[in-house]
Amino acid sequence: MGKREFYLDILKKLESQEDVVTETLLTGERAGEKRILGQLPEGLEGRYVESIYGKPHAVICGGGHVSLALAKVLELLDFRISVIDNRPEFASQERFPQAKVYCQDFAACLDREDFGRNTYYIIVTRGHKDDYMCLKRILKKPYVYIGMIGSRKKVALSFNRLRADGFSEMQIQKVHAPIGLDIEAQTPSEIAVSIAGEMIREKNRQERNVLEEAVAEGIRNPKGRVLVSVIEKKGSSPRGTGTRMVVNSDGSICGTIGGGSVEFAAIERAERLTENFALEEYDLSNSQAAGLGMVCGGRVKVMFELL
Repeated sequence: MGKREFYLDILKKLESQEDVVTETLLTGERAGEKRILGQLPEGLEGRYVESIYGKPHAVICGGGHVSLALAKVLELLDFRISVIDNRPEFASQERFPQAKVYCQDFAACLDREDFGRNTYYIIVTRGHKDDYMCLKRILKKPYVYIGMIGSRKKVALSFNRLRADGFSEMQIQKVHAPIGLDIEAQTPSEIAVSIAGEMIREKNRQERNVLEEAVAEGIRNPKGRVLVSVIEKKGSSPRGTGTRMVVNSDGSICGTIGGGSVEFAAIERAERLTENFALEEYDLSNSQAAGLGMVCGGRVKVMFELL
């Protein structure tokens, strides 16, 4: 299986599962060989092993004005989006063209649907009763983030109800409520930005390598020639481990490994790549950093794979 076919297979698997564990041999005669593993193994010497995740999933409970604005913002942030509301006028595909829409009772939908582990729940229903109904069910599911709208008084009442219903303080403290970063947001669009900002903060606290949509498109495109991946990072550097971009045959790119001179050097190396696999290290704390126009310090190891 060629590299492009290997990654296309990963993209297909990510449509039906949360993550895919891959292994790449880095040394020896078989350097560059890849395979999909059933789970993360022990002992990583001489190989690069990672869990690649699909798009993070945002499940918005409620289809009102805040939800409408939030769905537009999250689409730009490359989230997969689902919206739940029991009102047909608020839960329609026309209203949310970027989302999978469930025009259903909140409780029934949350009890029945498995939205996965890499999921961010946003509770912005039309009333306190539905908010609590959703919150109680979501806390029993796997999740990355739960946020609930409401005043501090209403949130305190909800938390007291959770305690009475047997939820632990540890579970309750994981709920972001009132939802969103404190930016004095007033309008639905401003509230959506504050919620998205809080979700981004939580997402970037997770050590999860995501195959971003721009990179996926580069892999699918026959013009995509070289996949460039950051596989190791130490100290300060533009982006972290698992960051990727595709360098096309015309020198254009899909995705980014952080921009700047390191990315420029990686593009230049990709354009010269004739072998199937190569590794390069960029040390940003010595004379090489000066040559790359960098002063941030740190070191990155970059993997080049001919698609």
